[in-house]
Amino acid sequence: MTTSLFDQFMSPVLLGIPLMALALTLPWLLLFKPSARWSNNRFLTLQSWFINSFTKQIFTSINLGGHKWAALLTSLMLFLIILNSLGLLPYTFTPTTQLSLNMALAVPIWLATVIIGMRNQPTHALGHLLPEGTPTLLIPVLIIIETISLFIRPLALGVRLTANLTAGHLLIQLIATGAFVLLPLMPTVALLTSILLFLLTLLEVAVAMIQAYVFVLLLSLYLQENV
Repeated sequence: MTTSLFDQFMSPVLLGIPLMALALTLPWLLLFKPSARWSNNRFLTLQSWFINSFTKQIFTSINLGGHKWAALLTSLMLFLIILNSLGLLPYTFTPTTQLSLNMALAVPIWLATVIIGMRNQPTHALGHLLPEGTPTLLIPVLIIIETISLFIRPLALGVRLTANLTAGHLLIQLIATGAFVLLPLMPTVALLTSILLFLLTLLEVAVAMIQAYVFVLLLSLYLQENV
């Protein structure tokens, strides 16, 4: 039973072709392309409003040097939201339940922020490793602890996204299986379970969007420390 529950998180292969590559290209096909017209349709207007609002909210507190990252982080936000949401549809696969993919997104961007901080303001970047006023005896210990916390940031980003999506998908499958089994035995209980499943699905849609936002927000905070 345990194996069948976790089968949904295995990367599917069709005719020897990994379908994860197809799933990763799908979000860009669903986004509306900008138009040169004076008046756009409702979907394009809503998409532009969302992108502008998100960019303004994320980069308001970041220095001007970090505004060059607006296109990258906004694109990553849209990419993750679509991937997380599409995974809730039947007969689909969620690439962001794979820790390898999440780490591949988190590590390069986090490393880029660290390199920028070391290149532009090395004193300020290294100052995070040792708070001001630290007793002499605690200096080696604090430097080790802060260094570990620095290198554990991308791992925390990847594990947080993977764990939240995996837990939600598993819970949905368990409740759906329970409702299916209870339907011929106790229809009333099965109906109540189905209502709970519907509410949980709505919650999981919200979680998919929130986790994408948190992923990009934490990356922007790391960027803010180094620009």
